[in-house]
Amino acid sequence: MSFGSFIQQLRREGLLVEAQRPVAKRLEASGLIAALQGRPVFFHVKESPIPMAANICASRQLVAHYFDTEDAELIPRLLQAMENPSKAREIQSASCFEVREDHVNLDILPILYHYEGDGGCYITSAVTIARHRDVGQNMSFHRLMQISRDTFAIRILPRHLNALIEKSGGEIDAAFCIGTSPNVLLAAATSVELGVDELWVANTLKSLDVAYCTEADCFVPADSEFVLVGTITRELHDEGPFVDITGTYDVVRKQPVVKIKTIYHRRTPIYQALLPGGLEHKLLMGTPREPAVWRAVSKVCHCIDVRLTPGGCSWLHGIVKIRKDGEDDGLKAVEAAFRGHPSMKHVVVVDEDIDISKPEEVEWALATRFQANRGLVVKNGEKGSSLDPSADPMTRITTKVGFDATLPKTSTAERFRRASPQKLDFHQYV
Repeated sequence: MSFGSFIQQLRREGLLVEAQRPVAKRLEASGLIAALQGRPVFFHVKESPIPMAANICASRQLVAHYFDTEDAELIPRLLQAMENPSKAREIQSASCFEVREDHVNLDILPILYHYEGDGGCYITSAVTIARHRDVGQNMSFHRLMQISRDTFAIRILPRHLNALIEKSGGEIDAAFCIGTSPNVLLAAATSVELGVDELWVANTLKSLDVAYCTEADCFVPADSEFVLVGTITRELHDEGPFVDITGTYDVVRKQPVVKIKTIYHRRTPIYQALLPGGLEHKLLMGTPREPAVWRAVSKVCHCIDVRLTPGGCSWLHGIVKIRKDGEDDGLKAVEAAFRGHPSMKHVVVVDEDIDISKPEEVEWALATRFQANRGLVVKNGEKGSSLDPSADPMTRITTKVGFDATLPKTSTAERFRRASPQKLDFHQYV
């Protein structure tokens, strides 16, 4: 199901909020998205004829709805896709190539200015796809700050895309796809080995058609709303400030310039907006990391579920639910969780009776089952996340803390257990 088809489904089901008047692309559009956090919204901006949608993946329930499954199945589904990627079907006639524009004018697109302190208008929802003939194809998220009518500055970390650029001599052609389906968005945020095509991961999540983009020498999702084709050049330009997943400003850096040569799109495209630091940003960035935590914890004990919590920016804080068999399973889970997601700063391990989607239940476990003298893990001098503004800005050194809030495996454990009232259907009483 394409991005546009999912929007239509949400509209039919009454789950889509539709704005009744256009908004300005500077600050007002992002304000509307923020005011409707967690609710899909469809709207127009005054400066562009192209309609927009946002918050399409702003909750686990929405993502599960796209996959026609339950929230609890997301981690197993992601893990299966990451471990067993399957080749997507290649088609010749793709809707993403219905219209070709060689006279590039990025001002036609509703590229948003999100926050007062931003360095410029940013495309935040695009997945970048590039290929090297000897290595393979890579798909990942990279923010794009508009510089001119046909150029961006792109933020690139020393990861897979950077490796492809270096192998290509410092420049590489790429496709920037906007308005892709949730399976593609989640796959683009996964961490798989260099050379594993994330589009295959997306196809395993939910069947996907891909089409060959000649100019960029790579395959793209065939039902993308937009495909911008260009070259990531050696030229550098200031990029930022930009509000990252923590809701704080990232610093200004010299980053590569992207020269856009061609814009492809559907005949009636919908632009996807993604609010930096919003719930959708957090979910798309954090959820694909949860399987790695689950896999690491499962090596040392029985892991049931994992959450990277929105309050922890879906990146720095985690909750791990385990079935405790040995007395030290909780402490083992803490250490394993940090190995599974090295950017995590704080983790809480709880028992299987705790609903980790409810912060008050996790806090209850901390209040009634945690004692610092036996359940606190403090790890000083650890390499943390570059996104954490409290870590050392030069070295990323931080202090990590784990909390074993599980029941003890002793004869006194009974006094820790909570009572549960009889479950009744209240409708027969009121």
